[in-house]
Amino acid sequence: MTDRSEAAASLPAEALKRLRELEGGPGVAPLFTSDLSVNEFLLVEDAGFEPLGLVLGSSIYHVGLQVVRWTASQELDVLTRAMYHARELAMARMEAEAAELGADGIVGVRLDIQFYEWGNNLAEFLAIGTAVRSRNGGSWKAPGGRPFTSDLTGQDFWTLLQTGNRPLALVIGNCVYHVAHRTTAQAMATSMRNVELPNFTQALYTARELAMERMQAEARQVQAAGVVGLQIREANHIWGHHAIEFLAIGTAVDRFRERGSVPRPRLVLTLDD
Repeated sequence: MTDRSEAAASLPAEALKRLRELEGGPGVAPLFTSDLSVNEFLLVEDAGFEPLGLVLGSSIYHVGLQVVRWTASQELDVLTRAMYHARELAMARMEAEAAELGADGIVGVRLDIQFYEWGNNLAEFLAIGTAVRSRNGGSWKAPGGRPFTSDLTGQDFWTLLQTGNRPLALVIGNCVYHVAHRTTAQAMATSMRNVELPNFTQALYTARELAMERMQAEARQVQAAGVVGLQIREANHIWGHHAIEFLAIGTAVDRFRERGSVPRPRLVLTLDD
């Protein structure tokens, strides 16, 4: 895991200036920014939270190379570690920005990857979300005093709180896996038949399981009761068809009060153009 104090120290001066401007000052009212939709904004406020500002973290990372056997299915551990560490750096800087604003957490977190023309193995990892703070006080931060993080929408965040649960952390697990190529003889032997390809099946199955297992380990580290909104994303990125990253991502949650009835929101109406 990335050291959060190092992440705070690595924030650029321009980011700190922007965050200070959001907080306002003598004769200047505070100003919030957000990527929440109008409905999401209203429901986050209805849940007792106020948006403080859009926070982000970025890391431009060189993803190393790894030599593999053409006919062997195996995890590409160099690439797995690179993709995981780069996301951790971006998320840590996003959390550091939220901490600068005095936030309790971050909602609507998105993790994006962009590849640039500067080099075949250079990518920017971006984490972005809206920092929020409880209007009613209380303890909402994740273990260790970090702001909670969640990729839930404003609507899902509202519903989660009404059912007596709270978000703890956005948890991820990943695995970059090389799926073995078939030999010419193997391809010819099955070209005219409907038949399962067990080597391919097992390779993809194993890679997904590794990603899921690592995500569950992160959830246990924050003492979560479960993970909601779980997704398994798959992408080749720049590696070609036989190298695939499997990313398991979701919001770790815990119960903070007994389950009650879910009240209807007071206001969810918006006007379309």
